[in-house]
Amino acid sequence: MNMGSQNVIIPGLTLLNSLPSTHLPPVAPLTSVTTPSPAQSQASTPANPQHTPGGKKRQAALRRQTEVSNQAAESSSSPPSSNPSPRHKKKKSNGQEGRQVPSAESGGVPNPHPLYLAQSLAPPLRVPDARRILVIMDLNGTLLYRPNKRNPFNFIQRPHARSFMQYCLETFHVAIWSSARPENVGKMVAQLLTPAQRARLVVIWARDRFGLSPADYDARVQCYKRLTSIWSDPDVAASHPLARLGHRWDQTNTILVDDSIEKARSEPHNLLEIPEFSGVKNELVDVLPQVHDYLNQCCYQADVSRFIRQNPFKLDLQYGARY
Repeated sequence: MNMGSQNVIIPGLTLLNSLPSTHLPPVAPLTSVTTPSPAQSQASTPANPQHTPGGKKRQAALRRQTEVSNQAAESSSSPPSSNPSPRHKKKKSNGQEGRQVPSAESGGVPNPHPLYLAQSLAPPLRVPDARRILVIMDLNGTLLYRPNKRNPFNFIQRPHARSFMQYCLETFHVAIWSSARPENVGKMVAQLLTPAQRARLVVIWARDRFGLSPADYDARVQCYKRLTSIWSDPDVAASHPLARLGHRWDQTNTILVDDSIEKARSEPHNLLEIPEFSGVKNELVDVLPQVHDYLNQCCYQADVSRFIRQNPFKLDLQYGARY
């Protein structure tokens, strides 16, 4: 990604051909973010009234979360560091039910660190210049659907998946992290992205990057995407364009795009949760265009975790009908 030129912009282009293009302000050469004075600051607000899913699936998911927490308390020798974030009490069912609780050897069930939660509680702050962000993309259920998990080449891509990924790779720093096995992740990525696009990825992580015990690795176990693992990885850290000056990826500039809120349990306010894609007819076709627009908003936040906590991503069911 090249954002060092005054001519580079983060456009508000929509991925729906029927929608008009808009443009956001030019991206200035990136420097360290300076917090404006209270008189200069403004909190961001959602652009449109949006829809929040609910119903029986959410109730079932809540029951599942309670079971996971109780089992974890029994299997772990040490208690969790804090109570789960309120967002986790609203998680939906998306194929995570029926999974085993990871063993203590695999790290058990994480909870947000108190310092993480404390930092996310401050009001969101919009900054005048776009910031560099790290976008971590899930695969199955987010960008594509695999009807047969034994055949990673046979998948249905979510509407706009390829153009969405092209935009993200040209605009942000992008990593892929999936709980599928490495060989399957490699095949899915090879099918979804061109060689040139794959070369632009920060990292491609698979099941072997969850710290699972050998037994859990081969079992149907719940996986947790601890973002601290990403942030502390040398290759990921070196990908920050200002790493030599001490800048790093952290909760202020990282967004996990995933269909599972449970996987983001340790850093809930860095999750951009989207509906699970199951490849059936009549599913919403404008999910990724809305994700695209939301990511553009996040570029102008001093701390994305504060913005996401206060203004979590919600689908606007009238998104396409308004035009």
